[in-house]
Amino acid sequence: MSPMTFPITQRNVSEWQFSRRGTACRLFITCWLVYALHFATNTVREIYPALSLGDRMSFDVTEYTDLHPDIFEIPGRGVFINSNPGASILGALPYTLTRPLIDWIVERINRSRDGSPELLPKYDIPFPLVKEFYRKAYERGLDVKLGLAAGVMQALLMAPLSAFSAVLMFYILVSLTGSIRTALLLALLYAFATPVFYRTAQLNQNLLVGHSAFFAFALLWRPWKKDASPLCASTSYLGAGLLCGWAVVLDYSGLVVLSVLGLYALVRVFSLRKKTRVVSNMFSFVIGVTVAISVLMAYQWLYFGHPLYPAQHYMPPTPFSRYGYNGLNWPDLRLLWETAFGMRFGLFISAPLLLMSLYIPGWFQRTRIVAAQETWLIIIYSVVFFLFSASIKFGYLQFNSGVRYIVPVVPFLFLLSAGVLLRMPKLLATIVGIAATYWSWCLAMYRDVEHGLGIPESIIHVTLEGPRLPWIKTLERMNYVTTDYASSIVIALAAIVLWSIWALRTPRIWPYSSGLQRQI
Repeated sequence: MSPMTFPITQRNVSEWQFSRRGTACRLFITCWLVYALHFATNTVREIYPALSLGDRMSFDVTEYTDLHPDIFEIPGRGVFINSNPGASILGALPYTLTRPLIDWIVERINRSRDGSPELLPKYDIPFPLVKEFYRKAYERGLDVKLGLAAGVMQALLMAPLSAFSAVLMFYILVSLTGSIRTALLLALLYAFATPVFYRTAQLNQNLLVGHSAFFAFALLWRPWKKDASPLCASTSYLGAGLLCGWAVVLDYSGLVVLSVLGLYALVRVFSLRKKTRVVSNMFSFVIGVTVAISVLMAYQWLYFGHPLYPAQHYMPPTPFSRYGYNGLNWPDLRLLWETAFGMRFGLFISAPLLLMSLYIPGWFQRTRIVAAQETWLIIIYSVVFFLFSASIKFGYLQFNSGVRYIVPVVPFLFLLSAGVLLRMPKLLATIVGIAATYWSWCLAMYRDVEHGLGIPESIIHVTLEGPRLPWIKTLERMNYVTTDYASSIVIALAAIVLWSIWALRTPRIWPYSSGLQRQI
């Protein structure tokens, strides 16, 4: 991991920054496009409050009663979902912006159907409950609305946020390795060889918790700017506090984010020499947390009647809610193993690349790319999150949805994996990177982890049957798309667009630009 081979002088520093920005922009566009192409048509529970917010500025989802098992009614108050509102609030933003177009399309299609239920398209899928859901949505004239809303929330929220996380990973790795090329290759692995790829396909609060945690960690750490001004540092702590608090608004697993990163913030501020900056930074962090948590408490108070009781407190009993407090109990060793190595939702089976983070000697070697303080933060954060995920009995339901609860540890474990990958021989590292990316890509396309061997089924089917974009596969099952090569054609066109983006030459703003680019 040698630093860049050219001396950074006052004259050429702007050229280096320009190259870094250009690479970051290309990386962002690449990730956004690829993520959007792999949109999955699942209508998750967080979509319903997002629609109600965009339509009526309310979290009451009475219109969608009985479309999802997590929707329940509180007599005298309304109908709600049994999860925190953070993801729905974010999802409502792109939906509200595109609602006029969605309403226009839905109105035209529903008018053309003339309310004839016998026109229900055939849906060739081996899941009876999915067929029943589609029948109900079609009869209510909601099928097109739900599909378009899910696509908008994925393409305009999940995809750009995940693309931004890849760019942030790129900037962190540039600061740690001193090489733009190395940082780019590693950032692409983070984007496409980890569950970030799989989970970005639809609105998902677990991945959003992971993004919030990663963004907050970056603001507290700031490896690219060691000597920040007092105002800049205070603003970073305010932003980190908002993100940590919002992680709780997204899901109560965000309490792990808040507690561990809050401890990290304390360690960081007490390492400062000036006590005034200690008070200022921690005050900013607490203000940020307070603002975010106030949103959650106001939501619970307004809709449930108490600021501290979550939606899970009011939902009807389920087979898992009888354990502990509504399913939250002591860590379950079997669930802990399944969360890590289960064939249907295990983190390290979903992303074999992250197995390198378990190389314990690499945590303490001087050649690691992450400093000792941040290494211990990653270890503590990951262990606590694994234990917390193993304490939620509902984690067993991941058998049909894939890796979810433990996704927030992915960016942190990737930093440890990147250090191991950089110490490997180049040929071996290249093979590992390509294999891990192909594994993750297959899982993002073939998303059925419930049947057969679980996660390995995706590699088998994609390898034998060819690529299949999830949304195109849904259209094929409904007979809207008849060609067997639709996914391959779309992927080929996207590849041409991406090649064009990366083939564009960076403008030469200095006479020695070409040589500088080669050295980077």
